[in-house]
Parts: sequence; structure tokens; C-alpha cells
Amino acid sequence: MKKVFLGILFLCLHQMAMSQTESEVPQNYFHKPLDIPILLSGTFGELRSNHFHSGMDIKTQGRTEIPIKASAEGYVSRIKIQRYGYGKALYITHPNGYQTVYAHLNHFAPDIEAYVKKAQYKKESYTIELFPAKDKIKVDQGELIAYSGNSGSSGGPHLHFEIRDPNSRPMNPFLFGFEDIEDTKAPTIRGLYAYPLTKKSIIDGSRSRKKIKLSKIGEDSYKAEALDAFGDIGFGFDAYDQFDLAYNKNGLYSAEAYENGKKIFETKFDRFSFAETRYINRMIDYTFLKEYKKRIQKLFLQPNLNLDLAQKNDHDGILRMDQDSTSITYRIDLKDYMGNTKTIQIPIETKRPSELPEIEEKRTPYFAQSKYASAFDNNQIDIYIPKNALYEDTYLDIQFGFNEIKVHEYTTPLHKSMSIGFDVSEFSEEDKSKLYIAKIFPWGSYYYSNTKKKKNRFVTYTKDFGTYGLKFDNEKPTIKPINFRDGKWMSNYRYLKLKIDDAETGIDAFRATVNGKFILMEYDYKTKILTHDFNDNVVTDTRNKLKVVVTDKVGNTRIFEANFNRKK
Repeated sequence: MKKVFLGILFLCLHQMAMSQTESEVPQNYFHKPLDIPILLSGTFGELRSNHFHSGMDIKTQGRTEIPIKASAEGYVSRIKIQRYGYGKALYITHPNGYQTVYAHLNHFAPDIEAYVKKAQYKKESYTIELFPAKDKIKVDQGELIAYSGNSGSSGGPHLHFEIRDPNSRPMNPFLFGFEDIEDTKAPTIRGLYAYPLTKKSIIDGSRSRKKIKLSKIGEDSYKAEALDAFGDIGFGFDAYDQFDLAYNKNGLYSAEAYENGKKIFETKFDRFSFAETRYINRMIDYTFLKEYKKRIQKLFLQPNLNLDLAQKNDHDGILRMDQDSTSITYRIDLKDYMGNTKTIQIPIETKRPSELPEIEEKRTPYFAQSKYASAFDNNQIDIYIPKNALYEDTYLDIQFGFNEIKVHEYTTPLHKSMSIGFDVSEFSEEDKSKLYIAKIFPWGSYYYSNTKKKKNRFVTYTKDFGTYGLKFDNEKPTIKPINFRDGKWMSNYRYLKLKIDDAETGIDAFRATVNGKFILMEYDYKTKILTHDFNDNVVTDTRNKLKVVVTDKVGNTRIFEANFNRKK
């Protein structure tokens, strides 16, 4: 079987593409962070919701508590615990300026865990972010630093592992000669699509996106049906990659486009900056994603797309089919990091139409230009869209209602947050305390949209078009004990567990005390479980009174009290 072995020649080719020398990407410096065989459930650069995946997801055999080792010597420079996102995460800075990141952890190595717990108790908070001094927590290569978990927004037990360059840009770990992984499979193509890109463009008589039929002509090669086209056109694909010993559908490493043998476009997932990751919504067909839940990656650049990982050549990857009697062959090479390749050939003929079907452009009173900020209001509700929030100049479909507004279509992407403000001066102070802004779906369901409250104006900031309105939440959160009841002896238990929930706006804050003294409770939002570890050794009395206070996002508060007994 073919193995991933990053030889010197292969690495040089990668570094040339990145305009780097081989010496700038250290080889054999980073070791694998787990002692189990490496299988991946996610690859670097995968197309995710509103971002590119910034590392590799390493399977942990469906289990938590797998020991995690430092990939190289260095010092722990950052520790962050949050409910969502990376959950429990640890960052190590190395002497060469690079940084490794270990996320979705269950807990840390004993010395680090003690350092974190001390800070949590001092702050009296589960969520925390720490930046230890350089000489505080030094680690050697291969030293135990944590145990794998499923914390944060993880969809299952695994380790999210990153390598970041000295400028804090995530890089593909494969560039570092990171690991041997069996991969003999070329990417799988699910769809090929052609796009007319101007008002004068047409493909086989169509002015809209067209799916192209493919015929297999070899083990890893396809040929598309011949196309008649005129004007500027581009292509996009829907594909995934798989390793030999895993069934996960992963992202591709690179995509190349050729016009008559000349490369005109390429994307290669070697490195990107976090500042450009949201441009994924311009790189893909965002409308198609919202309508069909699949991502088409474009092989051409459009205005307001700033991605270093997309390398353009002639015409930004756009084919100019405007000369009579022009015949070209367009080729696409889709590759994984190991070089396994699927190839598509598309013969295209220029065909000038006798007439172009008219495109009906819906005009509204609300025209927003991408290069300028836009503001609209009806005295009760106001909208502000900052400059460069839209990728294109757009006539917005805005419909003002009673304490509700539809702001354009959910199939249009926003790069920056717009603000939606509501005048709430007509409400009493009591009503205002329970009022919030919600995003409302066409089928009637809705959820809390982060609401900033001023005296007579509530504002939400959002990167999603759609319908927003004012809603009331008068319901308190719920608190339910899981492994105890009032008066129970807990001497043989290590953990104290409760389930907390809020049906409408969600949990905002929680606090637990025993005999009036703060105790740390970890929160898993996926299971809605609060857990206290008696090994923290803060519960020292035999008879104890537990008090848990939980607040939702509009301030509704539930208080739970119970007694339990415990012998040391």
C-alpha cells in the first residue's frame, strides 16, 4: 500500500508553491501527539461552516482519556476553556517560533490541571483564558500535557491538532513530515457545474448554473459532455477525499484548472490566515449550500475575494468565450496531499447566440453597494450594513413589519456583521427585561440572537440575512439533579451532577456553592450536564447545603437547593 512519506523532493515542490525554502518548514521537528495509530476524521483546509478547517482531526478510537503528548519542546503559552468552539484547549509555543494547538480536551496533565483549577477558583468561573509566563509551564517533546476528550463544539471524541507558523497562521501538518497514513484513493467527484458569469454569458442556452454530465474514461479520469458557451464562464466542483482506513469524507488538498494545457487557476491548502477564513463564503457557491446542503468550490476568482491560498493565473480562472470559432479543452485536476488525482476534461465550443434571454433583475428601494456602508429604517426598526460586508452590489429585499423585519434572503452571504435595531420605548420596563431579539425561520421556529440592550433601543449584530423580531421569554431555566437526591450520602461518589436547560433563550450563567462557598462545576452544553469533581477537595464538611443558581439570556433565574452528606 502507498504510504504518506514526505520525501525531500515532494516537500520542495510544496515549498516552491508557497514561496518558501525547505529550511523554513522544519522537518522531523514535530512528533505525533498520540501514541495510537493516526487516523484522521478531518483534514487541513476542509470547507466548514463559515471557515476553513485550521488543523487535522485525529481519531481517538471513539474514546476519551487518550494521553496527549507535546509535539515538540516549548512552553504552554495559552490555555482556554470555553463552552463552545475548541472547548478545553492548550497552546504550546516552541523555540523556533511555531505553535501547536491541542483542542477538545477532556482535562489536562496533573500539574497543568492544578494550575488551571486554581485560576478557575480564584475567578470563580468555569470559562477562563490564561497566558502563563514563558518559565511557568515548560514541556519536553513527548511529555504528557493532556487527555483527549469531546469538549466544546466537537461532534465526537477526537483531538483537533494544529501547527501555526510564527505569524500565527495555521499550516497543513503534512508539510512537516508529520505522519504516515495509508492513502491510495483518489478524490471522489459528486458534481461538476458551469457558471455564466456576466449578463452576456450563456452555456448551452442557459443563463444560470448548469450541472455537467460526466462519463468515466479511465480509472481516475472523466470527460464531460461538450459544451456550447459564449461570454465569461467559470466552473466549480463538489468532491471529497478519503483515506484507506477511514470512511470520513474529507477535504481535498488542491484543485487545478487548465485551459488548453496552460494552468489558469489553483487552490492549495498549505496555509491561510484566520483573517481570511470567512472568505470561504465567496469561494464556494453559498446559495447552493443553503439550498442543497452541499458545497461547490469555485475554480475562479470573483471581486472581493481575498484568499492567498487561491493562486490565479490568466483571467482569474475565468474562460473568455467571446471569439467566434474558438474551441478549447478545459481540464481540472483534483488532488489529495498524497498526489492521488482525479482528472476531468471538458471540451468547449464558442457559440454566439442569436439573442440572449433576458434576465429579470428585481429592483427594490433598498440598494446596497459593497464598497459603501448602507443604512435603512422606518423609524421603529433600523438596519446598518458596513462597507465590505456584501461581496456584490445588491438590491435588498427588506420588509418592515410590526416589531419584525425581513432583511433580504438567507441564501446571500454577509462577510461582516450588520446591525438591526428596534425601538422599544413603547414597552414597560418590566416587559423590556424579558424582551429579546430573535431570528425567525419561515416555518415558525426561532432562536435567540445576541441582544444588546440600551434604554429604548435593542440591537443585534448578525452575519446572517433573514427575519428578525422581538420576542418575550418569561420562563425560568430548569435544574434537575442527576445522581443524587435531597439528603443523600455521597461518600462513594466522585462527581456531583445536575442537568440544566432553558427552552427559549438558552443558558447565560450558572453558579454553584456548598455551604456558601463557591464550587467549580464544568458545563457540557451538548449534554446540558453540570459536573463537580469532589477531588477538587473544596467540600470538606460532612453535612452540606448545595445551592445552584442558573440564569438565562434575558435574566430569568432559577435557584436549586438541596442537602447532601459526605464523609472524607
